Amino acid sequence: MKRPAGLYLAYLFQFLIAGNILIAFSLGEYSQVFGGIIALGLTMVPAAVTRRGYITLPWEINLLVALSLYLHIAGGVRGFYEIYYPYYDKVAHLISGITVSVLAFVAVLLLDRFSRLNLSRRMIVGFVIIFAMAMEGFWEIYEWTFDTFLGTTLQHGLDDTMLDMIFVLVGAVAVALAGNRYLSEFSKEELTRKMVHEEPRGE
Repeated sequence: MKRPAGLYLAYLFQFLIAGNILIAFSLGEYSQVFGGIIALGLTMVPAAVTRRGYITLPWEINLLVALSLYLHIAGGVRGFYEIYYPYYDKVAHLISGITVSVLAFVAVLLLDRFSRLNLSRRMIVGFVIIFAMAMEGFWEIYEWTFDTFLGTTLQHGLDDTMLDMIFVLVGAVAVALAGNRYLSEFSKEELTRKMVHEEPRGE
């Protein structure tokens, strides 16, 4: 089966993450190396789920995950967060908000299908926004923890933190509105039909 062109963009961002890992290693930034390896591993999860399970995730998820993690890793290793502050940081948070929200939307649709929860459209849309903001809250706690105990400068005051959360919220609302439109035009079963297989997919 022919692979979507968008998947090759995801592969490109994975390659760029690997390149940034090598740069961090050459600079002796071993915490960045560790973070980069974790990020590279996370970019491979959607493909692993698709190949080994009953589920085929949309290629857009592969691309969004790879792009979001690349922006984070490159921002730290190459100093883009500081060089292009505050614009780079806000764009990265916006894209991360979109990515997490898309993941939440797909996950809750699949959960609804397999668990027979029969969630309403309003509940699904609400979950997308709540989940994205919860993840952003954990992210800000992570940044605060590193700044407090490791002396990093991930946060730049209350205004910076609030703007980060607002940009994630904007991304989450955009995805929620798009999801609401899809659910008004298609049933939940129609949206998950192409993602679910009766037999596991192999190589």
